[in-house]
Amino acid sequence: MSAGQGLKLAAIGIDHGHIFGMLGKMLKEGCSAEKWWTSEDWALPEKFQETYPSLTRVADRHEILDDPTVDMILIAAVPEDRAALAIEAMRAGKDVMVDKPGCTTLEQLAEIRKTVEETGRIWTVNFSERFQVPCVAKAEELVAAGAIGTVIQTVGLGPHKQNLQTRPAWFFERKRYGGIITDIASHQVDQFLHFTGSTDVTIKHATVANKTLPHHPGMQDFGEFVLQGDKGHGYVRVDWFTPKGLPMWGDGRLTIMGDKGYIELRKYIDLANGNKGDQLLIANEQGAEVIDCRDMPLPYFARICADIKDRTETAVTQAHTFRAMDIAIRAQMLAEGALQ
Repeated sequence: MSAGQGLKLAAIGIDHGHIFGMLGKMLKEGCSAEKWWTSEDWALPEKFQETYPSLTRVADRHEILDDPTVDMILIAAVPEDRAALAIEAMRAGKDVMVDKPGCTTLEQLAEIRKTVEETGRIWTVNFSERFQVPCVAKAEELVAAGAIGTVIQTVGLGPHKQNLQTRPAWFFERKRYGGIITDIASHQVDQFLHFTGSTDVTIKHATVANKTLPHHPGMQDFGEFVLQGDKGHGYVRVDWFTPKGLPMWGDGRLTIMGDKGYIELRKYIDLANGNKGDQLLIANEQGAEVIDCRDMPLPYFARICADIKDRTETAVTQAHTFRAMDIAIRAQMLAEGALQ
């Protein structure tokens, strides 16, 4: 039986393209879906309806919230709005999968923590740069098997194309998208925590900047920060500087350094290997090789389906998700001089 068989989903907030990966991967696990709702009409809702013509758009999200047959709600609304929608869904008895960032302020995160504690619902943030990337799944196997020894540091790079002509207004509003570190770099924080196993983390340095878009003063096109954990170190750089000539939205990479070797993940494109994605480079005491990981299965979605049914935490722990968002938001605040 498929992992998601018997589970019904619904979507709320079609404001980011990540909703397609979230819903598509869950449907592949055997879940079903009938309804969706969004508050704004721009390019994505039309594309969503074309992609999932069997799903019905409802005029009032409470038609979804009040439906006792819906088990989990997928949320990809404007980042600022995700926390309130998730809280509303959990208080309606639904588990929630939220696009990253799961929230944009510490106040929102505190209210989400309180709601999870009171309701017992699952609040999972879909960190797609780990959960939806096959070479990361392979790296998890190798690191767990001791292929590079004890992890000492991760270096996470998250470059993106601007594609300004396709962006909605909220993309340029700092309060709405949450800042470049909170938004994009929550991916890299998740990976740092996962691969180092750190739970006590200090942000040693953080900065953000608007280097090229003075006509969009709320936009941040560069961010970096340094993390010192109790079990490893981390460096993160995120930006909107991917050149138009690259045949991919970004050359995202992750380097995992251990005391007996290292792994480099060329997630989406490898210019030195026929532009293929999901290429894992490993060098350790046994040798060096490149592993094509494009056929590697993604365990997160089957596991989250099991967690919904069994009330477990096999996909990702709730504490990890809280911690990842807490660090990302605090790094953003430090970069902007708002963290005391």
